Amino acid sequence: MGSIARYIFRTTFGAFLVVLVGLTSIIWVTQALRDIDLLTNQRQTIFTFIGITGLIVPLLVLVIAPIALTIAAAYVLHRLSADSEIIVMNAAGMSPWRLFRPFLLVAIVVALLVAVVGAYLAPQGLRQLRDWLSHVRADLVTYIVKPGRFTTIEKGLTFYLRERRISGQLVGILLDDRRDPLEHVTVLAEEGEIFKDDRGTFLLLQNGSVQRHQQSQRDPSIVVFDRYAFDLSRFNTTPNISYSVRERFLWQLISPAPDDTLAKTQVGQFRAELHDRLLAPLYPIAFLVITYAFLGAPRTTRQSRGLSLAAALGLVAALRLVGFASTVIGVHIAPILAVQYVVLAAAIGFGMVAISRGMIIEPPAFVTQFATALGERIARRTGVMAPAQ
Repeated sequence: MGSIARYIFRTTFGAFLVVLVGLTSIIWVTQALRDIDLLTNQRQTIFTFIGITGLIVPLLVLVIAPIALTIAAAYVLHRLSADSEIIVMNAAGMSPWRLFRPFLLVAIVVALLVAVVGAYLAPQGLRQLRDWLSHVRADLVTYIVKPGRFTTIEKGLTFYLRERRISGQLVGILLDDRRDPLEHVTVLAEEGEIFKDDRGTFLLLQNGSVQRHQQSQRDPSIVVFDRYAFDLSRFNTTPNISYSVRERFLWQLISPAPDDTLAKTQVGQFRAELHDRLLAPLYPIAFLVITYAFLGAPRTTRQSRGLSLAAALGLVAALRLVGFASTVIGVHIAPILAVQYVVLAAAIGFGMVAISRGMIIEPPAFVTQFATALGERIARRTGVMAPAQ
């Protein structure tokens, strides 16, 4: 690899990483904020919060990586064209394939990354996230009970908590137990905390009272206590976790277990997900080929570069939209899944032909004229360009 190829590879791959990290971070924050209340109730640190919510990052990378590559390639090609470097390299006798090779190498690296993420990392992250959330939600007291609310844990048992401090201490506790039709028990406590050990989960109450009112008696009995333990183990059930189609590894989609009930009842979902995973590594290559076919040829007019960029991005978006649509429809109509194969092959094939021949793909003349007229009109309205005399 020559110095020019190394420069293009390094610049393109660096731009790809910057775009990938930026877009992934933005989307990750929006997804992570949905579970911040759950993690606050569990009294976890910020590092645990980042670690748990970070389990969705591989899935985000799977979707964002091809888009990030498209943006990075368009940026590098635009910069090379704006600085007339493409024209100089073309005049020096550099063939289109030689300039295209470092871009294609970046696309192959991204495709391998997508393949690994889609086959193992994304399903593994989703599995770990489901496991953690399932166990948290099974802990009814720490998840369901919210400060300032009367919460019915089960029929006849109501729990109230005035405040949950950062240290995990509970303040202002009320337990109203009417499960026994012959006895009504009310427990009040100033403070308390959740305690877990091998024997189970207990609510340790301090400085309170227990009021028992038996149906056969007229007056209730009240007992004041310094410490009182209430068993919560029966409310913490072990979750029965069943992984969805998206959470299956690639080899599990190719060859499901014979006793896999989900694979037998959701044949269409398994089939569509399998084809989507198999095609995922091809999207970075297809997007790169399309972007280079529109922007890689030497040209002099800045306007045609802008229109070609818009056309490339539009074609990339349409290609991915066809993929999403064929996957969704293919759940019920299996032959539709072949559409995404045909469209991807056609996009890569026509793009390669255009690159090998050095074709300059430009929008039709009427589109260019319309864009020119529209730009001049906007410039006059905004005062950027003085109107013609």
